[in-house]
Amino acid sequence: MKINSLDPRISRAELDDESKIGELHGSEHFQTYEVFQQIKRGTHHQHVGNVHAPNAEMAMLFAKEQYCRRGAAVNLWVVKTADVFVTEYQDADIFETTEDKLYRDPNSYKVMDRINAFKARTNNA
Repeated sequence: MKINSLDPRISRAELDDESKIGELHGSEHFQTYEVFQQIKRGTHHQHVGNVHAPNAEMAMLFAKEQYCRRGAAVNLWVVKTADVFVTEYQDADIFETTEDKLYRDPNSYKVMDRINAFKARTNNA
C-alpha cells in the first residue's frame, strides 16, 4: 500500500509501507552528501551545504527541498562526502609557483606608471 503523507517529499518518493529503504540498524548512520547548486545556466556550481540521506536519490530530494525552496536554481549536484578527494594542509607547497614563472601573475606587471605617462603625453599633445 502506497504511503500518503501531508509531506510532499514522502508522497513524491512513492514509498510503500513494506519498504525498508532508509531503515537504520544499531550504530548505522545516513551518509553525508555535499550539495552544489547552479543559480543560473552557464554559471559555476557553488557549494551550498550538505544533507544526510540513505541514498543519492533521497539526497537529491532533500537538497532540493533544503536549498532550492527560497531561491531559483537551474541545477543541483549531490556528491558523497566520502568521494570528495582533498589535499592535506601540509601539502600546501604544491600551490606555490616557481620564481621563473612570475610572468603568469598579473601583479608582477607594473604598467600603471607607463599608462599614466602615456595619458600625460596625450593630454599635452
